[in-house]
Amino acid sequence: MDPLTRTLVHFSHGLNSSDLSSEVVERVKYLLLDYLGVAIAGSLTESSQPIYRMLARSGSPGPCTVIGAARQASAESAALANGTAAHSVELDDTHQAGSIHPGVVMFSTAIALSEIQPGVDGGQFVAAVVAGYEVATRIAMSVQPKYHYELGFHPTSTCGVFGAAVAAAKLLRLSEEQMLSAVGIAGSMAAGSLEFLADGTWTKRLHPGLAAQNGILAAKLAAEGFRGPTTILEGRDGFLRAYSRKPKPELITKRLGKNYEILRTSIKPHACCRYMQSPIDGLIELAVKHDIHADQVERIEVAVLKAGWPLVCLPRKRKYAPSNIVDAQFSMPFGAAAALVSRAAGLDQFTAENFHSPQFKNLMGKVLLQQDKRIEKNFPEEWPAIVQIHLKNGKHVEKRVRYPKGDPENPLSWQAMSAKFHSLATRVFPATRCDQIIASVKTMKSPADLRNLWKLAAGPDALSALSNG
Repeated sequence: MDPLTRTLVHFSHGLNSSDLSSEVVERVKYLLLDYLGVAIAGSLTESSQPIYRMLARSGSPGPCTVIGAARQASAESAALANGTAAHSVELDDTHQAGSIHPGVVMFSTAIALSEIQPGVDGGQFVAAVVAGYEVATRIAMSVQPKYHYELGFHPTSTCGVFGAAVAAAKLLRLSEEQMLSAVGIAGSMAAGSLEFLADGTWTKRLHPGLAAQNGILAAKLAAEGFRGPTTILEGRDGFLRAYSRKPKPELITKRLGKNYEILRTSIKPHACCRYMQSPIDGLIELAVKHDIHADQVERIEVAVLKAGWPLVCLPRKRKYAPSNIVDAQFSMPFGAAAALVSRAAGLDQFTAENFHSPQFKNLMGKVLLQQDKRIEKNFPEEWPAIVQIHLKNGKHVEKRVRYPKGDPENPLSWQAMSAKFHSLATRVFPATRCDQIIASVKTMKSPADLRNLWKLAAGPDALSALSNG
């Protein structure tokens, strides 16, 4: 097998911002704004609070920003906290072909290290993030999402840690051999179980935080001379063979340096699993177009991708009767009910009040989940859906969604992204401060620009320091 690990590391180590088109640079800023919005909103979630309490008791605050919170931490701890918070609201970006959430890992890593490594400017930050996206998404594609999921793994964590190690190595200015060791070390940190689906617990939210934290640790170890296997991807006992029944190694280097995977990364408009986005889009469109209300519905038919079936359709009992927010975020019946009742599926819909609501429960019971060969043809590059609503008067309407909102083929404009950011960040900050963050993301260049941006995204104490500095 070709030296895949060395090839990927050689490319990543040599990547500079001058190699990147303006389209790629602007995409980083676009996705950074998305990340900051979900991280700020995520700082309020119940699952983020134990991490903040743990940091408060650690006794060593450190210099790095904990987004949305009035505290600081070490680089590793800040990356853990920010990655976990940002993933908790299920609104972070998704790379379709790899079925992975790269931004929540890469930005958590890069922000923390840009605060401890002197002189990191906007160009270096962008190059590190792009390299991290390339590594994580290409590895995720190569293990093939369907087969990776079948083994019980969550690619955001298992594949994300490799991207985090590369992003960290670039910002720490490691040599190419040191970066190679960092990637090798990361292979022994590649973990992330899907067992959270059994009872709706919080470990999935922790996965990107752990990947970011471990990526930083791997790079720091490599910087001190700790050596990792140089064939961690392609080796006999390497990642590809261990984590997939049918890996496609060729996808790791296919058109490397020509096609940037960050441009194939999607945005979520709905606060739930990506496999639910297309069906929800279709159901909302039908409800609005035909003025359909819940009491008119006889049956809702939803075709779900096979790869997403164990995530949002099973176990059946739990999906039709979610008992907590995580359950609801991974329940296609709940998502369908939200689309019909509220004509929206944001944070305000994924609430305990709604999954206990008699109206929601009644509508969830009318959802028929199906598999359909027609939507499988171009997966994982496309994540389509077919939905039908059958009415009590005998009529029925159908919608096929090829590209959900937020896909590169059906993108949200910068204005729409800014609106999403405001809807999330104003839960913590005033609108004027949100406008400052948006403006700062657009114009970030110097190390000072980055420092000021992270302070704006932190808690009130940091903002006061910025005003007085």
